[in-house]
Amino acid sequence: MESNKVIVALSGSIRDNSSTQKSLKSLGSYIPNEFDYIIYDGLQKLPHFNPELDGETPPLEVQSFRALLDKADGVVICTPEYIKGVPGVLKNALEWLVSSANLYTKPVAVITSSGGGENAHQALQLNLSMLNVDVSEGRTLLISGANSKQSENGEFANHEVVQSLKDLISNLIEQIK
Repeated sequence: MESNKVIVALSGSIRDNSSTQKSLKSLGSYIPNEFDYIIYDGLQKLPHFNPELDGETPPLEVQSFRALLDKADGVVICTPEYIKGVPGVLKNALEWLVSSANLYTKPVAVITSSGGGENAHQALQLNLSMLNVDVSEGRTLLISGANSKQSENGEFANHEVVQSLKDLISNLIEQIK
């Protein structure tokens, strides 16, 4: 029996009720059943990046994070914008991936769900390009004013946003297959 393909989602916010967390939860409804969708909730457990710790046996939290990404066939990263950039917790996680090949040429979709978000959107894509991540046209989405476009449970009421999310997931799945 063939196992399902895996999509791993990372949130740049560790607040339970943030627009990015709600976005990733609602995104699950657009992913076909033949995919396992895992929202990773351990970014805050990763230690501060230190190249001296990134040897043959990095910290256990880092090993678990990397193993999950190795298992992923595709990745969705959803981030807010903090002080005109990528939140530190997400940047720290990406720094732990510099010396590994966990995201190397892996299909990735990037969503910035924030009040504004333009700077974080650009910064995240630049960071990912340094990791040689495959973020192609059709797999990036900037949702400015995200809180005003979401219901309390995180569903998007705006038809354009919903269609853009569906298109983004469709493009990611096409790249995975």
